[in-house]
Amino acid sequence: MVMNRELELIIGHQDQTCRLDAYVARITGLSRSLMTEGSTVFIIDGKTVKKSQTAREGQKVLIKYCEMLFEDIVPQDIPLDVIYEDHDILVIDKPQGMVVHPALGNYEGTLVNALAFRYGDDFLKSMEMDGDISRPGIVHRLDKDTSGVMVVALNRESHAALSRQFAEHTVKKTYFCLCKGVFTPPCGELKTCIGRDPGDRKRFAVKNEGRLAHTVYNVVEQYPNHALCSVSILTGRTHQIRVHMSYLGHSIVGDPLYSRPDGLFPDATMMLHSRRLDMTHPITGERIKFESPLPIRFEKALSVLDGMKKA
Repeated sequence: MVMNRELELIIGHQDQTCRLDAYVARITGLSRSLMTEGSTVFIIDGKTVKKSQTAREGQKVLIKYCEMLFEDIVPQDIPLDVIYEDHDILVIDKPQGMVVHPALGNYEGTLVNALAFRYGDDFLKSMEMDGDISRPGIVHRLDKDTSGVMVVALNRESHAALSRQFAEHTVKKTYFCLCKGVFTPPCGELKTCIGRDPGDRKRFAVKNEGRLAHTVYNVVEQYPNHALCSVSILTGRTHQIRVHMSYLGHSIVGDPLYSRPDGLFPDATMMLHSRRLDMTHPITGERIKFESPLPIRFEKALSVLDGMKKA
């Protein structure tokens, strides 16, 4: 199945001499082969332009392209750790290792497969958005290796209302992470642009162009060479916390992309956890908050660090 997509970007000054399709590929991760003249349209100032046109600083570019979607979701009886559930929303504690929705290389074992089993075909059909059945109810994501609290919409009305809250940044998302080093000062914020790393398409990086990312952090507990941090994100960029912590020189312990193995915790998996979600109920309008306790991997690491601090 083919789905029509749209994406809007602003050209950064480092890309003044780049071809338009090269810029879009580097920033968004869309492949150059996808952006053929027939399937992808580039619009600047209301006019359709060629993909070979030079990207100019400050230009606002609208990209219209087609994406292949999955036609079938396989229902799977995957247990979910439910924090809260009503007719409109489901709030879960996502385990580390679970992929949120099907994608290339991950067709099964995802949260969406679990939702298909839990709510059935009627749910899938009712949540189908313009032919897209691959992400029913999904209004935000957590990376595969990030655990913690996550909300799912259970009908179109709640989906629209929650999507609007995330787009308008009225949802407060708080994460806990175990980072390397000593923070000086123990709190701060970052406002940068984040885009694809030109040297590694799996990674993102702080750049002069890309999409604005706003992160606020506070040290909850400082240890000799590690720190437990509370991090709030006011935007929802891919890998945002991981990129910003690495940019500060305090990469997250166990991060396979942005950190090297830690001497004290060489076998650690990523120590990033969605701790709290504060939002408005999409139907009742009530302000609600959900929390997820720190998982066992955090408890074990903090026990080691607490012991060292007391010694």
